[in-house]
Amino acid sequence: MDTQSLDLTKEFPRSPRDISIAGYVVAARCVDKCRALLSETVGEYHSGCPLDEIWLDFVGIKYKAFKKFVATGADDAAISEWIATKAKQKNSREVIAWNNKMRDKQISKMSIKLQEFLEEYIPQNIPENKKVYVWFDVYDIEEKRI
Repeated sequence: MDTQSLDLTKEFPRSPRDISIAGYVVAARCVDKCRALLSETVGEYHSGCPLDEIWLDFVGIKYKAFKKFVATGADDAAISEWIATKAKQKNSREVIAWNNKMRDKQISKMSIKLQEFLEEYIPQNIPENKKVYVWFDVYDIEEKRI
């Protein structure tokens, strides 16, 4: 059982670039937010947000099923194993290509809804001296990883 749910009112979830859960970018962050939601320490973060949905859609797992499994208290290793058994079967090249596509995702290549949101969000939350080159930069700059 994992009792290491983060308090996202005081600390940050893992970077979307982290691949420690089942080898996918976004997955570890998704787990952190879900655990925090279940522990009622999610703060201003959103479990099941558009970023989470993109990853869950790629692996073919419904958020409700993911949340139900995370609620069992499974640790990272058990969650990784569960994802490996529940996800659409992908070969390593497909996962690598998807991870790199997500790491390199430019805001101009995102849905207009997300572009519109980020158009306001970035100037309000990212210091002027920091440059956003790709979507994941928004998270990593705001959470002081870069």
